[in-house]
Amino acid sequence: MISRYDFVYLFDVKDGNPNGDPDAGNLPRVDPETGQGLVTDVCLKRKIRNYVGLVKEEQPPFEIYVKEKAILNNQHARAYEAHDIDPKKRKSKGKDKAAEDKELTKWMCHNFFDIRSFGAVMTTEVNCGQVRGPVQFAMGRSVDPVVALEHALTRCAVTTEREAEKQDGGNRTMGRKFTIPYGLYRVHGFINPQLAAQTGFDENGEDLELFWLALQQMFETDRSASRGEMSPQALIVFEHASKLGNAPANKLFERVTVKRQETADGEAVPARSFSDYAVEVNEQNFPEGVTILRKL
Repeated sequence: MISRYDFVYLFDVKDGNPNGDPDAGNLPRVDPETGQGLVTDVCLKRKIRNYVGLVKEEQPPFEIYVKEKAILNNQHARAYEAHDIDPKKRKSKGKDKAAEDKELTKWMCHNFFDIRSFGAVMTTEVNCGQVRGPVQFAMGRSVDPVVALEHALTRCAVTTEREAEKQDGGNRTMGRKFTIPYGLYRVHGFINPQLAAQTGFDENGEDLELFWLALQQMFETDRSASRGEMSPQALIVFEHASKLGNAPANKLFERVTVKRQETADGEAVPARSFSDYAVEVNEQNFPEGVTILRKL
């Protein structure tokens, strides 16, 4: 069984939109009360899935369950085929059915990295159960308030001939994109060893290090014009000697502070790079049984 881990992850974005909100015209997500930028846990998990799928070439036991154009029932059907079970003609009941269900879920966990890491609800028509994943993120939140900028764009081409006729020879269409000039985001994460034992996370001895590596490199394989420059800046991991933990996670997180650096002339200017901040970890009177691992 692996150890319990709590971690603080810092990443930044420059002149980009880290996580657009489809309910708000793809504007960057913002806390309306504080003005702080937000990035969902789902967004971060998507980038990790994409990185692992690319590095491991979608080969078992590192296939990705939730991916673009995936048909989930077809993925479930593979588990039934592996155990020679017809999902439409199951006759087993009681303990026998429960044992079969357990084996089906186990097969899915073994085959798919993201299921044994993040969990999955697989109670569809072709039922493979439900898994609670050991690796979880809280919502990412920017250290300071962010400002969303709207940019008008022109395209010197149109889609159809009818549109071209309406342009009076200009042949241009207008568009919009949204960015924030700069934002440093902080995310808290957790790895539960009890749940890891249930899903088989890191039984192969690769999952945990692959996860840390994904946090360090996932932005490098996820570039796009809309996201600007996104970069990992710090990954501070607290490893517990006890499987139940040697200190509350929130008390460990409080020891990591991110503060604005003072300018030479003391003038208050907006942050535009990670060097505008100072990251400190208070190691005084540190809880016994907790080790700090700096991955970045």
